[in-house]
Amino acid sequence: MSATTIEQYDSIIADCASIFLKKTKDYGTSWRVYRTISVADQVYIKARRIRNIQELGTQKIGDDIRSEFEGILNYCIIGLIQLQIADEENEDLPVEEVKKYYEGIVASAKQLMMDKNHDYGEAWREMSQESFVDLILAKILRIKQIIANKGETIASEGVDANFFDMLNYALFALILIKEGKH
Repeated sequence: MSATTIEQYDSIIADCASIFLKKTKDYGTSWRVYRTISVADQVYIKARRIRNIQELGTQKIGDDIRSEFEGILNYCIIGLIQLQIADEENEDLPVEEVKKYYEGIVASAKQLMMDKNHDYGEAWREMSQESFVDLILAKILRIKQIIANKGETIASEGVDANFFDMLNYALFALILIKEGKH
């Protein structure tokens, strides 16, 4: 894995974190009311919109595909924060605490990316944007099934692993967009 991948990863995360923390300052942590299914549905809406734009070749509202992938990445982080915080009473988190959660999740996601890139040889660099969207949509369906199964899995990873994978798929798409390949 090249140093470029790490630099690109860090650059994309810095952009997404900046958006996330600014919105946290604007809105507070209103997302704390979301249950896992609601976060999954937010990711689903964004992925479906990207897919519709890809298939139609046009869009009518201003947010572009790049900003939708950024939203997917940040909603995945929200989902992972929600899974870490069991206390539903504590809806108002200070920005600095949110930043620490964000950074911890990103560190775990980055390590996962490095481990998988080692094993898969950065195969994602040859994937289409459409495939990233399809993979994200499939992961959403998996999360919904795990929720329907009351969180129980027999031979599969849990909700958290699916959020981590979707976070990295969105990040890979953003890297390729930035490179001008998508």
